[in-house]
Amino acid sequence: MFSIYKKELQSFFYTPFAYIITALFMLLFTYVLNTSIANMDSSMLQFSFTEIFYNVILFFIFLIPIMTMRTFSDERKFGTEVLLMTSPANVFKIVIAKFLGNVTVFAFMLVGSSLFPIVTAMNGAVVQSQLVCAYVGFFCWGIMCIALGMLISSFTENSIIAAILGEVAMLAVLFVDDFSRTAFVSQYPALQSVLDSFAAQTKFVYFAQGVIRLSDIIFFVSAVVLFLGWTIISIEKRRWNRG
Repeated sequence: MFSIYKKELQSFFYTPFAYIITALFMLLFTYVLNTSIANMDSSMLQFSFTEIFYNVILFFIFLIPIMTMRTFSDERKFGTEVLLMTSPANVFKIVIAKFLGNVTVFAFMLVGSSLFPIVTAMNGAVVQSQLVCAYVGFFCWGIMCIALGMLISSFTENSIIAAILGEVAMLAVLFVDDFSRTAFVSQYPALQSVLDSFAAQTKFVYFAQGVIRLSDIIFFVSAVVLFLGWTIISIEKRRWNRG
């Protein structure tokens, strides 16, 4: 499994890809930060990093599919999937190794973003408890999206289609709570309750408020396990179809 994980890291860091995606994330973070400061009503420079992470989410989900779109689609496109499937590692280890590779790149992006609160702390004050909650929540949100993006990538050999479908799926996850508040769904309380239980955005709000709830951690971890489990099933099915 480690050899596959190492190969994934090499595909990211031995090419400009990881650095470009990190630069885009830093540009996005800078834009949201500057916008937050520019829109402050008070003359005092007071703003919340938890708010910034919350505002970054909408734009951030456009980066995740770009990162995950090649996970399995390129393996199929370039014919390397056969070599991967015939390796000593089973499908479970292959999926986990690729997942950890993507998570490592995501963690690299988050480390880069830590420059902003460090500079802020040097010139002012940062509420560390809220900052930690924001990072924990954003990390949970990110790994859930990574697992979802990998699942979409396992369905097609076209990385562009994988990226587009990934965007649609992540937007659906983001706005499921808004959909549950529509007049149509409100007519069916049972359906609304079910949709609310799957609403990830409302759970991230608690992190953005500086609160870590065990139920929210369990939700994101369960979503990751579910998406990775479906990815394993998808790969296994194709493996058996090949004979």
